[in-house]
Amino acid sequence: MTIRVFLVEDMKPVHAIVSDLLASVGDFRLVNATATEAEAKLWLSENHGEWDLAIVDLVLEQGTGMAVIPKAREYADARGNGNVVVFSDYASDGIHTHCRKLGADAVFLKSQVNDLMQYCSQLGGRAALPA
Repeated sequence: MTIRVFLVEDMKPVHAIVSDLLASVGDFRLVNATATEAEAKLWLSENHGEWDLAIVDLVLEQGTGMAVIPKAREYADARGNGNVVVFSDYASDGIHTHCRKLGADAVFLKSQVNDLMQYCSQLGGRAALPA
């Protein structure tokens, strides 16, 4: 089963890199990418359950990924599917804890790309890991 990915990232080159990396670990498809908090919240509200994995950066062109995390959790499909992963340069221990409290399933520094890919590869053929 294809895992549908929603990417919230303001750096365009990262979109292609993440998409290519995900394709290398399994059947992942980027369904949308946004660069701002407002765009991400709007897309989530209009696409309930249309994604399986949200990858969220914390520092965005406008706004913050911190505000996107609880919205993504709120708009996951009715079965509770929809993993929310933070992928940011600014994930200190305190930020990590805060993101988890907001509803993130996992938090990775951008320097931990291999850990993110390992996490994603564990999704395997399932649409989402249990929250």
